Amino acid sequence: MTAYLLEKAWVDGAVREAVRVEIEDGVFTSVEPDARRTATPLRGLTLPGFANTHSHAFHRALRGRTQRGSGTFWTWREQMYDAAARLDPDNYFALARATYAEMLAAGYTSVSEFHYVHHQPDGTPYDDPNALGHALVAAAEATGIRLTLLDTCYLAGGIGQPVAGSQVRFTDGDADRWAERVAAIRHDRVGGAIHSVRAVPREQMPTVVAALRGRPLHAHVSEQPAENEACLAAYGLTPTGVLAEAGALGPDATAVHATHLTDADIALLAATDTEVSLCPTTERDLGDGIGPARQLADAGVRITIGSDSQAVVDPFEEVRAWEMDERLGSISRGRFSASDLLARTTGRIAVGEPGDLVTIDLASPRTAGTGADEHTAVFAATSADVTHVVAGGRPVFDGDHARIGRDLGAAIDGVWR
Repeated sequence: MTAYLLEKAWVDGAVREAVRVEIEDGVFTSVEPDARRTATPLRGLTLPGFANTHSHAFHRALRGRTQRGSGTFWTWREQMYDAAARLDPDNYFALARATYAEMLAAGYTSVSEFHYVHHQPDGTPYDDPNALGHALVAAAEATGIRLTLLDTCYLAGGIGQPVAGSQVRFTDGDADRWAERVAAIRHDRVGGAIHSVRAVPREQMPTVVAALRGRPLHAHVSEQPAENEACLAAYGLTPTGVLAEAGALGPDATAVHATHLTDADIALLAATDTEVSLCPTTERDLGDGIGPARQLADAGVRITIGSDSQAVVDPFEEVRAWEMDERLGSISRGRFSASDLLARTTGRIAVGEPGDLVTIDLASPRTAGTGADEHTAVFAATSADVTHVVAGGRPVFDGDHARIGRDLGAAIDGVWR
């Protein structure tokens, strides 16, 4: 059993003082506000851990390297393919370990990894067909972040187009062979993904759905208008409609991005209780557009955050962007409350919940003078203010942001070398 005395902590929607928590076997067994008993102190404002519901770990190697010149998502994608072509099990392990450490230092204590680089550069499977997936699992275990590995089915280079170039690393040929490979992954939290309507033919989707029954199923959805146009031309349905037809929506499903939705799409996501992972720092970096966060929330859709391309790894900035983007689009303020934003994107400091704690400094140049409530966390703090992180009861970050930077630099150099 491990015990902490939290100077201030966000518990049940309010900031409480002197909160003593006990963690055993990775979960909270006691939460006591206004405690008189002592324990290991955590000074500052402590939040539950943030959940990162959409990540491509290898994209971290792209940060700062894709900003020259103009272009679109589609030109950025070619640079991403270049990075994908350079991965092997060793350098991917090093890069993912450093990236997951960065996530922990920022306040994410769990991550759903949308993993689609499966094979050798020429498309030949490794001796272990899941060598790259197992590298991600090992990286998560080394850092302490809680990983859900979403092994991604990727079969086409576009609707009606074969894979080409670096995409040959992504494909298993058909959904049956994808499912056979996924069944051999050694990890206790394995889900999967339909990469997109562009990358998985309509007739192959039900096989993916059947293989993942009762497990997480994610899909990129309507990230770009061009994707919607191609889907409508080929199938007469939006991407959301195609996924619904295949049975790929539901309580275990997550639609990623969901930037360019119709009203009917939003109603369908709500009716099926499908979650949406919004990734605003990536969407703004790629010029994708502003997602309909308020409209989704008003329809009753569960919405979460993802770091996606790792253009920014900062859950405070990610969640703050929901409100700030809404202000830009609506020309009004207060579209989401700070408490609502935290409730949608973090866990809970409560008995039986994962023992995840993220402590932020209340006297940094960003937070000083702002008070000590949820508004400070959402509207002032950044990942640089995180001083201590506990994941599943295990201390995983002690405030040394400089060490994280050194490890990232070495790992990224190993990819581009």
